[in-house]
Amino acid sequence: MTVIAAYLYRNGQRVREVSITERIDCAEDKSEFVWIGVASPTAEEMRTLQQNYNLHPLAVEDAIKADQLPKVDIYGEQLFVVARTAHVEEQAIAYGETAIFVGHSHIISVRHGSARGHIELRHALEAVPDRLAHGVDYVLHAILDFIVDGYLPIVEGIEEEVLTMEQHTVDNFLGRDEITRIFNLRRQLIRFQRILGPMQEVATKFVKIDLPCIDPETRPYFSDVRDHVRRVQTMVDDLREVLNSVFEFSNLLEQQRTGTITRQLAAWAAILAVPTAIAGIYGMNFEHMPELKARYGYFVVLAVILLICSILYRRFRKLNWL
Repeated sequence: MTVIAAYLYRNGQRVREVSITERIDCAEDKSEFVWIGVASPTAEEMRTLQQNYNLHPLAVEDAIKADQLPKVDIYGEQLFVVARTAHVEEQAIAYGETAIFVGHSHIISVRHGSARGHIELRHALEAVPDRLAHGVDYVLHAILDFIVDGYLPIVEGIEEEVLTMEQHTVDNFLGRDEITRIFNLRRQLIRFQRILGPMQEVATKFVKIDLPCIDPETRPYFSDVRDHVRRVQTMVDDLREVLNSVFEFSNLLEQQRTGTITRQLAAWAAILAVPTAIAGIYGMNFEHMPELKARYGYFVVLAVILLICSILYRRFRKLNWL
């Protein structure tokens, strides 16, 4: 396990560094608490935290496995919160998990596969002692808000790509690689929605339900997190619609082009059928044929062919078939 940071805070100020092997007894006042951040812990190291902070074994098991959807579990006077992080990796959305144990005087975050650490977040909170002094519920809000804010750049990046693809569709036909990319993006967005739905439910619980360790005064903050999730959900829904529109529009253009080519081929086939038919008749070698023995019969037949082809050509041009 990598212990990213573990500190004791009192009245919004960092007091000292702590070890995960020691039990810290804090005052009843919420302004004194321990904030521990770890990444990819082993089962033994999690058991150490479990013993020192009386963590529920089911929550510890979930934190080790790191295969949970976002949720909030209540274990006595403690909360167990699971949130999913997201980042772009090789043109695809990759996911991590952050499990958070919240007690009256401790908050422990366990990260798996997250590309963004909490060091900057910790420094930002420490720069505002008055807020940090309110206790663990404000730290919990800050962590959830930090995770949700990481969703927006991902969606905005996909949005730029989709808009570029949409403009390209107007000017050119989509190739195989572009169509494959559209389906890949649709699959990624569908999977992303499976994360956003539970994340909104998590934020909603903090807004509407009385939970241990969470003061009612923090509800507006969690409501802000919920609004951010909803905004991302709306953007993802819109992007899915745009991707469907791009694909359907490309199909319509392709069908239109195919119809145009088919009409052109039919028009030229009709025009060429005239000289083919006349030449075929004269190629039968009958003795009695119109203008067969006339001096200018060959030129008359050619003139008739050209006249009929010219009439057909002008007619098809008027119909926009050529």
